[in-house]
Amino acid sequence: MDPISDMFIRIKNANTAKRETVLIPYSKFKLDIVKALSGAGCIGAVEVKGKRVRKTIEVALRYEDGDPKIKGVKMLSKPSRRLYAPYKDVKPSPRGGVVLLTTPKGILTDRMAKNEKVGGQLIAEVW
Repeated sequence: MDPISDMFIRIKNANTAKRETVLIPYSKFKLDIVKALSGAGCIGAVEVKGKRVRKTIEVALRYEDGDPKIKGVKMLSKPSRRLYAPYKDVKPSPRGGVVLLTTPKGILTDRMAKNEKVGGQLIAEVW
């Protein structure tokens, strides 16, 4: 299974179960994605716990009037098919969420990529 899609599903499932936090196995790429989501206001605080091999990422989830902030996730790039887009072709999420991209300047949201004028691989759409 794809570890990035697994991370998104863990966050979405914990949100629907009304959990306060969720633990995700650590990787630097996952940490960058979660920090970008935190900066976009989709999730709360992000903290790395543990040492060496047993590191995990603890993500505080956010709710708005009892409803989860993250209602759905759509993976745009998959291990079998990668999608790339120049910054001019990066469209905002039609559902009112954010689109995450991996760029030479790091993991960015669709708005940040437009401002930085940099394109890259589309990772996922989160709403």
